[in-house]
Amino acid sequence: MASFLRTARKLASSSSQYGRLKSPPSTTRNASAFRAPPRPPISDNSSNLLAGKTNGVTRMLPCSAPISSSYDRRWRTRRVGVRKGNAAAVELALNSVVKVFSVLCSPNYLLPWQNKSQRETMGSGFVIPGRKILTNAHVIADHSFVLVRKHGSPAKYRAEVKAVGHECDLAILAVESEEFWDGMNPLELGDIPLLQEAVSVVGYPQGGDNISVTKGVVSRVEPTQYVHGASQLMAIQIDAAINPGNSGGPAIMGNKVAGVAFQNLSGAENIGYIIPVPVIKHFIYGVEEKGKYTGFCSLGLSCQPTENVHLRNHFGMQPDMTGVLVSKINPLSDAHNVLKKDDIILSFDGVPIANDGTEDYIYAAVPFRNRERITFDHLVSMKQPNENAIVRVLRDGKEHELNIILRPLQPLVPVHQFDKLPSYYIFAGLVFVPLTQPYLHEYGEDWYNTSPRRLCERALRELPKKANQQLVILSQVLMDDINAGYERLAELQVLKVNGTEIDNLEHLCQLVENCSTESVRFDLEDDRVIALNYEVAKVATSRILMRHRIPSAKSVDLIDTQNSSQSELASQC
Repeated sequence: MASFLRTARKLASSSSQYGRLKSPPSTTRNASAFRAPPRPPISDNSSNLLAGKTNGVTRMLPCSAPISSSYDRRWRTRRVGVRKGNAAAVELALNSVVKVFSVLCSPNYLLPWQNKSQRETMGSGFVIPGRKILTNAHVIADHSFVLVRKHGSPAKYRAEVKAVGHECDLAILAVESEEFWDGMNPLELGDIPLLQEAVSVVGYPQGGDNISVTKGVVSRVEPTQYVHGASQLMAIQIDAAINPGNSGGPAIMGNKVAGVAFQNLSGAENIGYIIPVPVIKHFIYGVEEKGKYTGFCSLGLSCQPTENVHLRNHFGMQPDMTGVLVSKINPLSDAHNVLKKDDIILSFDGVPIANDGTEDYIYAAVPFRNRERITFDHLVSMKQPNENAIVRVLRDGKEHELNIILRPLQPLVPVHQFDKLPSYYIFAGLVFVPLTQPYLHEYGEDWYNTSPRRLCERALRELPKKANQQLVILSQVLMDDINAGYERLAELQVLKVNGTEIDNLEHLCQLVENCSTESVRFDLEDDRVIALNYEVAKVATSRILMRHRIPSAKSVDLIDTQNSSQSELASQC
């Protein structure tokens, strides 16, 4: 943990808007339930028309094991097929690839009752079966308006966002216009390409208005940090240029899609990344089966490699045994009820787990393809929510086979908050908000050093102890006679209201509004206390809201929750 934090502090200074605490999962490296600070620079590639730059940067995590090239007969056979079908594939793509125009309007987390100025971005997308368009989530994140345009046509058509998966950086658009669909052909999804196989990336990068086709070869297949969603999923590295505006375009191999272009490596030349077909299918399957994005599963573990002989002997591992040591378990995961600290995970769904690993990868390598290896969290992430997994563990010298139900897990401090307004509650000029990583990002590109240190540490270290738990902080104090002297208490966590520990912002709001005593007391960290006359504070709240032109003392989600509760009470009466 100590070395992880040292690495985090060293790398955080080079993060930017999308680097933030928006992290690659990890605390020795943690499963997606645990998040870590930023790592410089891979950038997503939607084109920002107003700012003239890519949407953000962050660094990918190192791989746990090198992936070898596969120069076998299967590789050579597939290479020949690719060469023959490449021209036809590009022609097919011209009738499928579209240019996406988005107007984005992101919230201001320091002033959560208002938005920032809108900005325009453009990206790419392509038609898939079912009259749908697949693109990147970062192309339409925080969207207020989306248009698409076909190749060779001047007309733009209104598009609606039907599903978004920010963790996998994918989104599905729908266009109602029948005219748009005339002549459009869906592309089929293929397989994961082998190393050195050729792919053609089709899209609308900056530098021109017409469609662009670039060609490259596959150089690496491994779990990679997805900048936009701060998640760790499989990705394909290619040596084709993926520039701003390419995001969402298909990478064609033969006559099928090998992946979706989504980010590049900042500071490197011609190193791009595409989202592979297994991740795409996982996203689409969840949307088709459940009607919405279902997320990617996590075991909720932090583990340690077992390469040291003395460590292996201490836990009773035989010479032929391989696995990783469980060091931390998320209390909200199903694994918390099944696994124990100091268990040795030997296999996952029958796939043996190796001893190797680093402080950034909790999961050791497993066999992938011919002489290639990949971290086993890929096996976990490809499971559908509520699906069972069989885990074989060594516990107290005995082997056990255990069933674990896998689910997506949310961190205590949310990593991103796209497509939703921030929550806030104002009482007597005290602005209360739940701590989120986007809130910390408002402190600038060097947020890790400029934002409050204790808040960063909590965002990195702390795990939820119960469902719907939030860390509520006093974001700022809107000055007034009633709160004079409390302005220095901003950016502290709120622990109690009138002696009752709070679970989340909604709970704090309920405790304040149901106060039946003459004064209301807020206990903050560092043993700080705020006390106010309740009736005087209520009057002051209206005055302060009017002075600062704030439309409501509560965010929309708190108002909706309150109205829903009142409706339920009325129906019961």
